[in-house]
Amino acid sequence: MKDILSVVTQFSAHPDSRCWFVAWNPTGTLLASCGGDRTIRIWGQEGDTWVCKSTLEEGHQRTVRKVAWSPCGNYLASASFDATTCIWKKKQNEFECVTTLEGHENEVKSVCWDFSGSLLATCSRDKSVWVWEVDEEEEYECVSVLNSHTQDVKHVVWHPNKEMLASASYDNTVKLYKEEDDDWVCFTTLEGHESTVWSLAFDRSGERLASCSDDKTVKIWQEYKPGNEQGVICNGTDPCWKCVCTLSGFHMRTIYDVSWCRITDAIATACGDDALRVFEEDPGSDPHQPTFCLTAHVPKAHAQDVNCVAWNPKQAGLLATCSDDGDICIWKYQPQNNPSV
Repeated sequence: MKDILSVVTQFSAHPDSRCWFVAWNPTGTLLASCGGDRTIRIWGQEGDTWVCKSTLEEGHQRTVRKVAWSPCGNYLASASFDATTCIWKKKQNEFECVTTLEGHENEVKSVCWDFSGSLLATCSRDKSVWVWEVDEEEEYECVSVLNSHTQDVKHVVWHPNKEMLASASYDNTVKLYKEEDDDWVCFTTLEGHESTVWSLAFDRSGERLASCSDDKTVKIWQEYKPGNEQGVICNGTDPCWKCVCTLSGFHMRTIYDVSWCRITDAIATACGDDALRVFEEDPGSDPHQPTFCLTAHVPKAHAQDVNCVAWNPKQAGLLATCSDDGDICIWKYQPQNNPSV
């Protein structure tokens, strides 16, 4: 299996610190990382070498937990344990902190832009999810504070092509939100995990959602619209989401992150057992009862916990991981049944 998933390069991103998260820019040419050293670093390729193009270190007083690019690629948002979210504007090759979003009571755990770039979501250990609106003057206004979770909210992610938001929490649930009568509401709760849900990833259509958990499983949730042919009962006009597959028995410890490739549909996971795994849906499996097989597994992908995994948005089969060891790895995934990837 190792030959299917090979290391392109490995480099120290946040020495003497944890590297918490990595995020590709929309064109797949830059990689942003963040860590326990309170910095954000922007990485780019020069020949075969990955070099640090910028270090952003004036924005935060504590650990930077997650970073997210705007769809246009000109802005980067960073979520920090100092209870703030910074907005960085790209000017040529430099980044300037143009706004600091305040309001969460304590650690901000995640941040994400929607597909249009006009909405931003943040979530926190204070159990809340905030939705922010961005206007043409680059002003950010909080338009909704959602208190649907009963515990620390670990992750937020927007639907790829409509205004719908998902969040994952220490309360073992996933919640989905939409705008209704000028306010945001939670319209459904996905229950099934037996412990903390750490991360979420939509597939390219937005009709499926993957969740990963401290219970060592990945669950695949499928959207069903009212009046669907499968007879799945929906509440009113809202679609309902049903767990159609659980990947269990593959991971030895907590699964911290999941990434669903928008090009190949492969699913990658980052795990506390130091391993990187890739899964693919079995060809010909029933889409309403899908089965997935483990197509690649690197047991010692990093020296310590793998915190994040991210597929490149433009180059099929290219993915990045980062770890408690402070390193970033760039990988090439080439499945044997699909040599073109």
